[in-house]
Amino acid sequence: MMRILLAFLVALGFATVAQAAGPAPSIVMETTKGTVTIRLRPDLAPNHVARIEQLVREKFYDGVPFHRVIAGFMAQTGDPTGTGEGGSKYPDLKAEFSKESFKRGTVGMARTSDPDTANSQFFICFGPASWLDGQYTIIGEVTSGMDVVDKLKKGAAGSGTVQNPDKVKSIRLADGPA
Repeated sequence: MMRILLAFLVALGFATVAQAAGPAPSIVMETTKGTVTIRLRPDLAPNHVARIEQLVREKFYDGVPFHRVIAGFMAQTGDPTGTGEGGSKYPDLKAEFSKESFKRGTVGMARTSDPDTANSQFFICFGPASWLDGQYTIIGEVTSGMDVVDKLKKGAAGSGTVQNPDKVKSIRLADGPA
């Protein structure tokens, strides 16, 4: 009887580990240009991904503009003020750098020159950006909708500041409530 109980507990443990390691979470972002799906990477940046998921659940991103969009580089959102200076009510996060490369569709956390200042803003790369490798936290990758990202209104040369920017209409967890 003890062997059966032990075998059951071991099997239950493996099932729990397998379930916990399940598919990576995704978010679905509705923009004024269309839908973008992002696979989150908690394996690379667990604290940053947890923050994004928390803010998504709070509907923090709903109505937030793509305030900085630089042609050939990236589109940035996550600041409700639209100035690039805003963030959430939560403390900034310590950097979680990885060895992954920034490429087309990579989603990274925006920050100031201090690597430990990421908060709520994130960006999506239009193409490779190897100069960001190991310098910015990667939180995910676009799995569908890069054509939508490509259509976002571009900002001024240099600053990327966008007049009358496209917006995030909503972001939801792929397996969560709409």
